[in-house]
Amino acid sequence: MNSQQIHLASRPAGTPTADNFTLQTIPLPELKEGEILVKNTWMSVDPYMRGRMIDRKSYVPPFQIGEALEGGAIGEVIQSNHPDFPVGSKVSSMLGWRTHYIGDGTGLTRLPETTLPDQSFLGIMGMPGMTAWTGLFRIADLQPSDTVFISAASGAVGSIACQIAKMHGCTVIGSVGSQEKAEYLRSLGVDAVINYKEATNLTEALAEAAPQGIDVYFENVGGEHLEAALNNMNDYGRIAVCGLISQYNATEPQPGPSNLSMLIIKKLKMQGFIVFDHWAHYGEYANQMGQWIAEGKVKWEETVFEGIEQAPRAFIGLFEGKNKGKMLVKL
Repeated sequence: MNSQQIHLASRPAGTPTADNFTLQTIPLPELKEGEILVKNTWMSVDPYMRGRMIDRKSYVPPFQIGEALEGGAIGEVIQSNHPDFPVGSKVSSMLGWRTHYIGDGTGLTRLPETTLPDQSFLGIMGMPGMTAWTGLFRIADLQPSDTVFISAASGAVGSIACQIAKMHGCTVIGSVGSQEKAEYLRSLGVDAVINYKEATNLTEALAEAAPQGIDVYFENVGGEHLEAALNNMNDYGRIAVCGLISQYNATEPQPGPSNLSMLIIKKLKMQGFIVFDHWAHYGEYANQMGQWIAEGKVKWEETVFEGIEQAPRAFIGLFEGKNKGKMLVKL
């Protein structure tokens, strides 16, 4: 049995290109006692993976040149010498970017019996959904009276954050980069949408969309978006820093917002977070989201590339605005 894997061929300088990746065929050994063979059926590509392509100390070790990349994946056990993972079991793992792998069960989670599609556990029922919920409730202390601004609002995390905030009774403003994505947000019930590529002044556009000011900013972008949010925050506002995608491909340090004094003037709270630090609360999230889905209160979109060889193109597409909702690769 062979496994096709995407390896990191070189570290990107700026936006990743196809040359930074290579497709390898790796032979797998025979199963030992206590091991399983998993065939991946879906894998995730996510913006945070760009940070792991830089050789630096961070909250997670960097990818190594000449080795397979890693990320969220859903697979099916096709051979088993493990009593807890019989053949046919469906499992989630962080062993994406490959078609097959052998494991002993460490780091694997069996999917629950559900009518939801398997790939939803890489999106709305997985890390992106949990990230949206965590940022809003555990970091930003979301209240029903809040006006919430969400950047990259049509993405995997942003679109779920929009819907959670709306269900909580909030006024929601989203920022996107195309009219198609703006219409998608409006279909979700978002109160106001800003196409930042058409806005000549993002601070003014946000002020027009939220004349009452912003109480919570769910930060996915950084740069001009953060500066505009700071200018429009109400006193005692809260900023949950999930990502800064505008800076991920920068080849040199980017200048910070010129108005950080607003943190003091407006008595704001601004906190970055990593969702895996909050994973003990996943059961609470999954129960709530499962109920919302069953009641038809939540929608989600997927952008799907097919084939392991398309994984680099899907990943690069994240930085070109190619995804609406969760970006996935079907294997």
